[in-house]
Amino acid sequence: MRRSDDRILTTHAGSLPRPKALVDLFARASRGEAVDAAALTAQVTAATEHVVRQQLACGIDVGNDGEQARESFFTYVRTRMSGFGGRSERPLMRDLARFPTVVERMLVELGRPHVSLLAAPQAIGEVRHLDAAPLARELDGFAAALATRDRAFAETFWTAPSPGIVACAMQNAHYPSLDAYVAAVADALRPEYEAIVARGHVLQIDAPDLAMERHTLFADRPLDDFLTFVDHTIAALNHALAGIPPDRVRLHVCWGNYEGPHTDDVDLAPLLPHLGRARVGGLVLSMANPRHAHEHRVLAAEGLPNGWVLVAGVIDTTTNYVEHPEVVADRLERAAHAVGDPHRVLAGTDCGFDTSAGLGQVAEEVVWEKLRALRDGAALATGRLC
Repeated sequence: MRRSDDRILTTHAGSLPRPKALVDLFARASRGEAVDAAALTAQVTAATEHVVRQQLACGIDVGNDGEQARESFFTYVRTRMSGFGGRSERPLMRDLARFPTVVERMLVELGRPHVSLLAAPQAIGEVRHLDAAPLARELDGFAAALATRDRAFAETFWTAPSPGIVACAMQNAHYPSLDAYVAAVADALRPEYEAIVARGHVLQIDAPDLAMERHTLFADRPLDDFLTFVDHTIAALNHALAGIPPDRVRLHVCWGNYEGPHTDDVDLAPLLPHLGRARVGGLVLSMANPRHAHEHRVLAAEGLPNGWVLVAGVIDTTTNYVEHPEVVADRLERAAHAVGDPHRVLAGTDCGFDTSAGLGQVAEEVVWEKLRALRDGAALATGRLC
Protein backbone atom coordinates (compact mmCIF):
# COMPACT_ATOMS: atom_id res chain seq x y z
CA MET A 1 0.00 0.00 0.00
CA ARG A 2 1.44 3.34 -1.05
CA ARG A 3 2.45 5.83 1.62
CA SER A 4 2.74 9.58 1.20
CA ASP A 5 6.51 9.46 0.99
CA ASP A 6 7.04 12.50 -1.25
CA ARG A 7 3.68 14.24 -0.93
CA ILE A 8 0.24 13.67 0.56
CA LEU A 9 -1.46 11.23 -1.79
CA THR A 10 -5.16 11.51 -2.60
CA THR A 11 -7.79 8.78 -2.78
CA HIS A 12 -11.48 8.32 -1.95
CA ALA A 13 -13.71 5.73 -0.35
CA GLY A 14 -15.03 3.94 -3.42
CA SER A 15 -18.34 4.78 -5.05
CA LEU A 16 -18.69 7.64 -7.51
CA PRO A 17 -21.80 9.03 -9.23
CA ARG A 18 -23.52 6.73 -11.72
CA PRO A 19 -25.30 8.15 -14.76
CA LYS A 20 -29.10 8.22 -14.64
CA ALA A 21 -29.51 5.59 -17.36
CA LEU A 22 -27.34 3.15 -15.40
CA VAL A 23 -29.17 3.90 -12.15
CA ASP A 24 -32.49 3.20 -13.86
CA LEU A 25 -31.25 -0.19 -15.08
CA PHE A 26 -29.92 -1.18 -11.65
CA ALA A 27 -33.13 -0.03 -9.95
CA ARG A 28 -35.27 -2.09 -12.32
CA ALA A 29 -33.06 -5.15 -11.89
CA SER A 30 -33.18 -4.83 -8.10
CA ARG A 31 -37.00 -4.98 -8.29
CA GLY A 32 -36.81 -8.20 -10.29
CA GLU A 33 -37.67 -6.63 -13.63
CA ALA A 34 -36.10 -7.89 -16.84
CA VAL A 35 -33.15 -5.75 -17.99
CA ASP A 36 -31.37 -5.90 -21.33
CA ALA A 37 -27.94 -7.36 -20.53
CA ALA A 38 -26.24 -5.75 -23.50
CA ALA A 39 -27.61 -2.32 -22.58
CA LEU A 40 -26.42 -2.75 -19.00
CA THR A 41 -22.93 -3.79 -20.14
CA ALA A 42 -22.69 -0.82 -22.46
CA GLN A 43 -23.74 1.60 -19.73
CA VAL A 44 -21.24 0.11 -17.25
CA THR A 45 -18.42 0.33 -19.80
CA ALA A 46 -19.13 3.98 -20.60
CA ALA A 47 -19.60 4.91 -16.93
CA THR A 48 -16.35 3.21 -15.90
CA GLU A 49 -14.38 5.02 -18.59
CA HIS A 50 -15.96 8.30 -17.48
CA VAL A 51 -15.11 7.98 -13.77
CA VAL A 52 -11.55 6.85 -14.51
CA ARG A 53 -11.06 9.90 -16.72
CA GLN A 54 -12.61 12.22 -14.13
CA GLN A 55 -10.54 10.87 -11.23
CA LEU A 56 -7.32 11.36 -13.13
CA ALA A 57 -8.36 14.86 -14.20
CA CYS A 58 -9.16 15.75 -10.58
CA GLY A 59 -5.75 14.59 -9.38
CA ILE A 60 -6.69 11.38 -7.58
CA ASP A 61 -3.57 9.28 -6.97
CA VAL A 62 -5.14 6.05 -5.72
CA GLY A 63 -8.27 5.37 -7.75
CA ASN A 64 -10.77 2.70 -8.70
CA ASP A 65 -13.74 2.04 -11.00
CA GLY A 66 -16.18 4.04 -8.87
CA GLU A 67 -18.20 0.83 -8.35
CA GLN A 68 -20.00 1.53 -11.63
CA ALA A 69 -20.61 -2.16 -12.31
CA ARG A 70 -22.44 -2.78 -9.02
CA GLU A 71 -25.93 -1.93 -7.84
CA SER A 72 -24.59 -1.09 -4.37
CA PHE A 73 -21.55 -1.68 -2.23
CA PHE A 74 -22.84 -4.97 -0.80
CA THR A 75 -26.20 -6.18 -2.20
CA TYR A 76 -24.51 -7.21 -5.45
CA VAL A 77 -23.31 -10.37 -3.68
CA ARG A 78 -26.76 -11.91 -4.08
CA THR A 79 -25.91 -12.64 -7.73
CA ARG A 80 -22.58 -14.28 -6.87
CA MET A 81 -23.53 -16.38 -3.86
CA SER A 82 -26.12 -19.00 -3.09
CA GLY A 83 -28.68 -18.72 -0.31
CA PHE A 84 -30.31 -15.30 -0.81
CA GLY A 85 -33.99 -14.61 -1.42
CA GLY A 86 -37.03 -12.94 0.06
CA ARG A 87 -36.79 -9.52 1.69
CA SER A 88 -35.09 -8.16 4.82
CA GLU A 89 -36.75 -5.70 7.17
CA ARG A 90 -33.71 -3.64 8.15
CA PRO A 91 -34.06 -1.69 11.42
CA LEU A 92 -34.03 2.06 10.92
CA MET A 93 -30.99 3.88 12.24
CA ARG A 94 -31.79 4.98 15.78
CA ASP A 95 -31.08 8.65 15.16
CA LEU A 96 -33.57 8.69 12.28
CA ALA A 97 -36.20 7.00 14.44
CA ARG A 98 -35.76 9.77 17.01
CA PHE A 99 -36.09 12.55 14.43
CA PRO A 100 -39.01 11.52 12.18
CA THR A 101 -39.13 14.81 10.30
CA VAL A 102 -35.68 14.00 8.92
CA VAL A 103 -37.11 10.73 7.58
CA GLU A 104 -39.98 12.61 5.95
CA ARG A 105 -37.48 14.79 4.13
CA MET A 106 -35.49 11.73 3.05
CA LEU A 107 -38.60 10.04 1.67
CA VAL A 108 -39.17 13.00 -0.63
CA GLU A 109 -35.65 12.54 -1.97
CA LEU A 110 -36.19 8.79 -2.39
CA GLY A 111 -38.90 9.42 -4.95
CA ARG A 112 -36.24 9.08 -7.64
CA PRO A 113 -35.12 5.66 -8.95
CA HIS A 114 -32.67 3.95 -6.60
CA VAL A 115 -31.56 0.60 -5.18
CA SER A 116 -32.84 0.25 -1.61
CA LEU A 117 -30.45 -0.91 1.10
CA LEU A 118 -33.23 -1.28 3.68
CA ALA A 119 -35.05 -4.01 1.76
CA ALA A 120 -32.23 -6.30 0.68
CA PRO A 121 -32.73 -10.07 0.30
CA GLN A 122 -32.40 -12.42 3.28
CA ALA A 123 -30.22 -15.46 3.82
CA ILE A 124 -32.75 -18.25 3.32
CA GLY A 125 -30.26 -21.06 2.64
CA GLU A 126 -26.59 -21.92 2.77
CA VAL A 127 -24.46 -18.98 1.65
CA ARG A 128 -21.62 -20.08 -0.61
CA HIS A 129 -19.50 -18.44 -3.30
CA LEU A 130 -20.81 -19.49 -6.71
CA ASP A 131 -19.58 -17.38 -9.58
CA ALA A 132 -16.22 -15.69 -10.11
CA ALA A 133 -17.09 -14.46 -13.60
CA PRO A 134 -18.86 -11.19 -12.63
CA LEU A 135 -15.87 -9.95 -10.66
CA ALA A 136 -13.50 -10.96 -13.46
CA ARG A 137 -15.62 -8.94 -15.91
CA GLU A 138 -15.52 -5.91 -13.60
CA LEU A 139 -11.75 -6.12 -13.22
CA ASP A 140 -11.30 -6.58 -16.96
CA GLY A 141 -13.51 -3.57 -17.62
CA PHE A 142 -11.47 -1.43 -15.26
CA ALA A 143 -8.23 -2.57 -16.89
CA ALA A 144 -9.64 -1.67 -20.30
CA ALA A 145 -10.65 1.79 -19.07
CA LEU A 146 -7.17 2.35 -17.64
CA ALA A 147 -5.60 1.32 -20.94
CA THR A 148 -7.31 4.21 -22.73
CA ARG A 149 -5.65 6.83 -20.52
CA ASP A 150 -2.30 8.51 -21.13
CA ARG A 151 -1.82 8.90 -17.37
CA ALA A 152 -2.02 6.24 -14.68
CA PHE A 153 -2.93 6.10 -11.03
CA ALA A 154 -0.05 5.76 -8.58
CA GLU A 155 -1.99 2.78 -7.21
CA THR A 156 -5.42 1.24 -7.64
CA PHE A 157 -7.86 -0.11 -5.09
CA TRP A 158 -10.99 -2.23 -5.24
CA THR A 159 -13.84 -2.44 -2.75
CA ALA A 160 -15.59 -5.45 -1.27
CA PRO A 161 -17.98 -5.64 1.68
CA SER A 162 -17.14 -6.93 5.12
CA PRO A 163 -18.92 -10.12 6.14
CA GLY A 164 -20.59 -8.16 8.94
CA ILE A 165 -22.43 -5.65 6.76
CA VAL A 166 -23.74 -8.42 4.52
CA ALA A 167 -24.95 -10.43 7.52
CA CYS A 168 -26.55 -7.45 9.26
CA ALA A 169 -28.25 -5.84 6.27
CA MET A 170 -29.15 -9.05 4.43
CA GLN A 171 -30.82 -10.57 7.43
CA ASN A 172 -30.54 -14.11 8.71
CA ALA A 173 -33.42 -16.52 8.14
CA HIS A 174 -31.31 -19.68 7.94
CA TYR A 175 -28.30 -19.87 10.30
CA PRO A 176 -28.57 -20.73 14.02
CA SER A 177 -26.84 -17.48 15.03
CA LEU A 178 -25.53 -14.20 13.67
CA ASP A 179 -21.97 -15.38 14.36
CA ALA A 180 -22.50 -18.51 12.25
CA TYR A 181 -23.94 -16.40 9.44
CA VAL A 182 -21.02 -13.94 9.55
CA ALA A 183 -18.56 -16.85 9.37
CA ALA A 184 -20.34 -18.33 6.36
CA VAL A 185 -20.36 -14.98 4.54
CA ALA A 186 -16.65 -14.53 5.29
CA ASP A 187 -15.90 -17.88 3.68
CA ALA A 188 -18.01 -16.93 0.67
CA LEU A 189 -16.24 -13.58 0.28
CA ARG A 190 -12.75 -15.01 0.58
CA PRO A 191 -12.39 -15.92 -3.14
CA GLU A 192 -13.38 -12.37 -4.09
CA TYR A 193 -10.89 -10.83 -1.67
CA GLU A 194 -8.09 -13.01 -3.01
CA ALA A 195 -8.96 -12.37 -6.67
CA ILE A 196 -8.86 -8.60 -6.16
CA VAL A 197 -5.38 -8.67 -4.66
CA ALA A 198 -4.17 -11.19 -7.24
CA ARG A 199 -5.02 -8.64 -9.93
CA GLY A 200 -2.70 -6.10 -8.29
CA HIS A 201 -5.21 -3.90 -6.48
CA VAL A 202 -5.28 -2.82 -2.86
CA LEU A 203 -8.34 -4.45 -1.30
CA GLN A 204 -10.64 -2.07 0.58
CA ILE A 205 -13.01 -3.77 3.00
CA ASP A 206 -16.16 -1.67 3.40
CA ALA A 207 -17.24 -2.19 7.00
CA PRO A 208 -19.86 0.30 8.15
CA ASP A 209 -21.11 -2.53 10.38
CA LEU A 210 -18.13 -1.99 12.66
CA ALA A 211 -19.56 1.39 13.71
CA MET A 212 -23.07 1.84 12.29
CA GLU A 213 -24.59 -1.33 13.74
CA ARG A 214 -24.25 0.21 17.20
CA HIS A 215 -27.22 2.45 16.35
CA THR A 216 -28.95 -0.06 14.07
CA LEU A 217 -29.00 -3.76 14.92
CA PHE A 218 -27.53 -3.21 18.41
CA ALA A 219 -29.39 0.01 19.23
CA ASP A 220 -31.26 -1.53 22.19
CA ARG A 221 -28.41 -3.62 23.55
CA PRO A 222 -25.42 -2.85 25.78
CA LEU A 223 -22.25 -1.46 24.21
CA ASP A 224 -20.37 -4.61 25.23
CA ASP A 225 -22.71 -6.72 23.09
CA PHE A 226 -21.88 -4.57 20.09
CA LEU A 227 -18.14 -4.72 20.77
CA THR A 228 -18.39 -8.51 21.01
CA PHE A 229 -20.02 -8.47 17.57
CA VAL A 230 -17.13 -6.31 16.31
CA ASP A 231 -14.62 -8.81 17.67
CA HIS A 232 -16.39 -11.78 16.11
CA THR A 233 -16.71 -10.02 12.77
CA ILE A 234 -13.05 -9.03 12.71
CA ALA A 235 -12.06 -12.60 13.57
CA ALA A 236 -14.13 -13.89 10.64
CA LEU A 237 -12.66 -11.20 8.39
CA ASN A 238 -9.12 -12.11 9.46
CA HIS A 239 -9.83 -15.74 8.57
CA ALA A 240 -10.97 -14.67 5.09
CA LEU A 241 -7.86 -12.51 4.68
CA ALA A 242 -5.41 -15.15 5.89
CA GLY A 243 -3.78 -15.60 2.48
CA ILE A 244 -3.41 -11.87 1.74
CA PRO A 245 -0.53 -9.68 2.96
CA PRO A 246 -1.97 -7.15 5.46
CA ASP A 247 -0.27 -4.26 3.69
CA ARG A 248 -2.48 -4.92 0.66
CA VAL A 249 -5.70 -4.32 2.61
CA ARG A 250 -7.31 -1.18 3.99
CA LEU A 251 -10.38 -1.18 6.24
CA HIS A 252 -13.12 1.42 5.71
CA VAL A 253 -15.18 2.11 8.83
CA CYS A 254 -18.03 4.61 8.98
CA TRP A 255 -21.20 5.45 10.88
CA GLY A 256 -23.56 5.49 7.91
CA ASN A 257 -23.31 7.61 4.79
CA TYR A 258 -26.50 9.63 5.19
CA GLU A 259 -27.30 13.20 6.14
CA GLY A 260 -28.91 12.57 9.51
CA PRO A 261 -28.38 13.82 13.07
CA HIS A 262 -25.97 10.94 13.96
CA THR A 263 -26.63 11.66 17.64
CA ASP A 264 -26.58 7.93 18.41
CA ASP A 265 -23.23 7.17 16.78
CA VAL A 266 -20.78 5.24 18.93
CA ASP A 267 -17.61 7.16 19.69
CA LEU A 268 -14.34 6.11 18.09
CA ALA A 269 -12.57 5.76 21.46
CA PRO A 270 -14.11 2.42 22.53
CA LEU A 271 -13.93 1.10 18.96
CA LEU A 272 -10.32 1.78 18.08
CA PRO A 273 -8.66 -0.98 20.18
CA HIS A 274 -11.00 -3.54 18.59
CA LEU A 275 -10.43 -2.26 15.06
CA GLY A 276 -6.71 -2.58 15.66
CA ARG A 277 -7.09 -6.37 15.73
CA ALA A 278 -7.94 -6.47 12.01
CA ARG A 279 -5.37 -8.08 9.73
CA VAL A 280 -5.00 -4.99 7.54
CA GLY A 281 -2.46 -2.27 6.81
CA GLY A 282 -4.62 0.82 6.80
CA LEU A 283 -7.76 2.48 8.08
CA VAL A 284 -10.15 4.62 6.02
CA LEU A 285 -11.93 6.78 8.55
CA SER A 286 -14.67 9.43 8.51
CA MET A 287 -13.09 12.59 9.94
CA ALA A 288 -14.78 15.44 8.05
CA ASN A 289 -18.42 15.25 9.06
CA PRO A 290 -19.58 17.39 12.00
CA ARG A 291 -20.12 14.43 14.33
CA HIS A 292 -16.63 12.91 14.10
CA ALA A 293 -14.31 15.73 13.06
CA HIS A 294 -12.94 15.96 16.61
CA GLU A 295 -11.81 12.35 16.80
CA HIS A 296 -8.30 13.04 15.58
CA ARG A 297 -7.79 13.50 19.32
CA VAL A 298 -8.63 9.83 19.84
CA LEU A 299 -5.96 8.83 17.34
CA ALA A 300 -3.49 11.12 19.09
CA ALA A 301 -4.28 9.58 22.47
CA GLU A 302 -4.60 5.93 21.45
CA GLY A 303 -2.28 5.79 18.45
CA LEU A 304 -2.73 4.16 15.06
CA PRO A 305 -1.66 0.49 15.02
CA ASN A 306 2.00 0.04 14.10
CA GLY A 307 2.64 0.22 10.39
CA TRP A 308 -0.89 1.21 9.44
CA VAL A 309 -1.62 4.12 7.14
CA LEU A 310 -4.58 6.41 7.70
CA VAL A 311 -6.81 7.50 4.85
CA ALA A 312 -8.25 10.54 6.59
CA GLY A 313 -11.73 11.50 5.48
CA VAL A 314 -11.36 15.24 4.88
CA ILE A 315 -14.27 15.62 2.43
CA ASP A 316 -17.90 15.19 3.55
CA THR A 317 -19.86 13.01 1.11
CA THR A 318 -23.35 14.01 2.27
CA THR A 319 -23.34 17.75 1.57
CA ASN A 320 -23.04 19.90 -1.56
CA TYR A 321 -20.83 22.38 0.26
CA VAL A 322 -17.40 22.26 -1.39
CA GLU A 323 -14.62 22.28 1.17
CA HIS A 324 -12.07 25.06 0.77
CA PRO A 325 -8.56 23.68 0.10
CA GLU A 326 -7.37 25.42 3.27
CA VAL A 327 -9.99 23.49 5.25
CA VAL A 328 -8.79 20.26 3.65
CA ALA A 329 -5.18 21.14 4.49
CA ASP A 330 -6.08 21.97 8.10
CA ARG A 331 -7.82 18.62 8.49
CA LEU A 332 -4.86 16.78 7.03
CA GLU A 333 -2.47 18.60 9.34
CA ARG A 334 -4.54 17.56 12.36
CA ALA A 335 -4.59 13.95 11.15
CA ALA A 336 -0.84 13.95 10.54
CA HIS A 337 -0.11 15.38 13.99
CA ALA A 338 -2.42 12.79 15.54
CA VAL A 339 -0.67 9.91 13.76
CA GLY A 340 2.76 11.44 14.31
CA ASP A 341 4.00 10.94 10.75
CA PRO A 342 2.58 12.69 7.65
CA HIS A 343 3.96 9.91 5.45
CA ARG A 344 1.37 7.57 6.98
CA VAL A 345 -1.56 9.82 6.00
CA LEU A 346 -3.49 9.90 2.72
CA ALA A 347 -6.20 12.42 1.88
CA GLY A 348 -9.59 10.82 1.35
CA THR A 349 -13.34 11.15 1.65
CA ASP A 350 -15.59 10.17 4.54
CA CYS A 351 -17.44 7.59 2.45
CA GLY A 352 -18.55 6.95 -1.12
CA PHE A 353 -20.60 9.39 -3.18
CA ASP A 354 -23.15 6.82 -4.45
CA THR A 355 -22.98 3.83 -2.12
CA SER A 356 -26.19 2.48 -3.64
CA ALA A 357 -27.25 3.36 -7.17
CA GLY A 358 -29.35 6.52 -7.09
CA LEU A 359 -28.81 7.35 -3.40
CA GLY A 360 -25.97 9.83 -3.82
CA GLN A 361 -26.71 13.12 -2.07
CA VAL A 362 -24.05 15.20 -3.84
CA ALA A 363 -24.57 16.45 -7.40
CA GLU A 364 -22.13 14.90 -9.86
CA GLU A 365 -20.46 18.16 -10.87
CA VAL A 366 -20.00 18.98 -7.18
CA VAL A 367 -18.37 15.59 -6.57
CA TRP A 368 -15.61 16.43 -9.04
CA GLU A 369 -15.22 19.88 -7.54
CA LYS A 370 -14.83 18.30 -4.10
CA LEU A 371 -12.14 15.97 -5.44
CA ARG A 372 -10.30 18.92 -6.96
CA ALA A 373 -10.46 20.62 -3.56
CA LEU A 374 -9.06 17.41 -2.07
CA ARG A 375 -6.13 17.58 -4.50
CA ASP A 376 -5.47 21.25 -3.82
CA GLY A 377 -5.74 20.84 -0.06
CA ALA A 378 -3.36 17.89 -0.13
CA ALA A 379 -0.85 20.03 -2.04
CA LEU A 380 -1.10 22.73 0.62
CA ALA A 381 -0.66 20.19 3.40
CA THR A 382 2.34 18.71 1.60
CA GLY A 383 4.07 22.08 1.66
CA ARG A 384 3.52 22.35 5.40
CA LEU A 385 4.19 18.78 6.46
CA CYS A 386 6.52 16.97 4.06
